[in-house]
Amino acid sequence: MGDDERTHHQGLQQDLRLLATRTDRRQLLRWMAFTSLIPLVGCGGEDTGGGDASGCSKIPEETAGPYPGDGSNGANALVLSGIVRSDLRSSIAGASGVAQGVPLTITLTLVDSTDGCTPLAGHAIYLWHCDRAGLYSMYSSGVTQENYLRGVQETDSEGRVTFTSIFPACYSGRWPHIHFEVYPSLGAATSSGNKLATSQLALPEAVCDEVFATTGYSQSVRNLGQISLASDNVFRDGASSQLASVTGNTSDGYVATLVVGITT
Repeated sequence: MGDDERTHHQGLQQDLRLLATRTDRRQLLRWMAFTSLIPLVGCGGEDTGGGDASGCSKIPEETAGPYPGDGSNGANALVLSGIVRSDLRSSIAGASGVAQGVPLTITLTLVDSTDGCTPLAGHAIYLWHCDRAGLYSMYSSGVTQENYLRGVQETDSEGRVTFTSIFPACYSGRWPHIHFEVYPSLGAATSSGNKLATSQLALPEAVCDEVFATTGYSQSVRNLGQISLASDNVFRDGASSQLASVTGNTSDGYVATLVVGITT
């Protein structure tokens, strides 16, 4: 991978295990969506993307890239006061910057890919991405003192975490994406040495086109025109389990959902 995605009287988990053996992945995920294991909280507009095609397969392991902020290369957002949060748009711990852009809600559902899509509660997910100018807080020139668009959440009883953020840019050489790491618990989410998995979420092209036509994203139009999922150095070997399902519009914002299968 280059630089910079799981009898009715015995409960939902048993139903999922049975369905996993009796149906194909697309049918299974469609059923899961209707039972709200995968929250599709729309903002209007059509669903665009392939997040519901990921099934319970293990999400590919990817590089954290050069801007992880997880302590692996110096900067460590994981030890900052306030890093456990759902709204990522503002900086914390004494920094005051606020990331501007089209609103994006990101919901990941963590499941055990070897145990019939069993939701993994009590784990932690650290998520980060660039701003609408393609800059990474803590690293990029002009925002080294900021730490916005980074945060940690604990998975709930259904394996879910939800972050409020902004739609990231497309910067030169990379398809629009979001990074995340999975940890066994909140307590362990303080250093990259404790992580269970690292991967990236890809955003659908049609939605990117809509967002990048709005104010502040002009450079992303050009950059997106020079890259594709097939040529991206992370997603070119297949992004079916990493391509999020996205609903919404530029006025109300978007919601991206993805099932993240890992082995435990």
